[in-house]
Amino acid sequence: MFALRRRVVGAVCAVALATGVAVGSVGPAVADTGSAGSAGSSGSADLHLPVPTPAGMQALSAAMSQIGRPYQWGGTGPWSWDCSGLVQWAFSTAGVKVPRVSQQQQYAGRAIPFSALAPGDIIIFYRDASHVGIYAGFGQVFNAYGPNGAPIGFTPLNHWSYIKTIRRLG
Repeated sequence: MFALRRRVVGAVCAVALATGVAVGSVGPAVADTGSAGSAGSSGSADLHLPVPTPAGMQALSAAMSQIGRPYQWGGTGPWSWDCSGLVQWAFSTAGVKVPRVSQQQQYAGRAIPFSALAPGDIIIFYRDASHVGIYAGFGQVFNAYGPNGAPIGFTPLNHWSYIKTIRRLG
């Protein structure tokens, strides 16, 4: 079992290196307690690959079903949305509980580096974490933002000048 785990981790690392994807830090080495008695490491590694989660994809799909609905500050649906209300509702359709406001959503899930950004990840914008959207791929973010009444939809990622954090949920 430990030999198989080493082969899988080695293959994932090889793919990550071949594609230029950032690989997180490797945990401390621990002795292999396999029946063969060989000494090795079976530490854990945080791999940050640009691979969407099923929950993220389901949330993105749910959010996109709301395209064209109006932005409304404080809106939690179903007829109008604010940014964090849309994210909270979309992830609830995938069975993932997310806090209500973007300032709390910045701590949900796991932090992901920009190099591993995948569709379904949430992106928190601005230093005060006052906006959130769901990455849709191809440099686009699906989000709800104002002024009140503006239709929700896609915005280019490069529209925002500051990304506070990227989070992977589910």
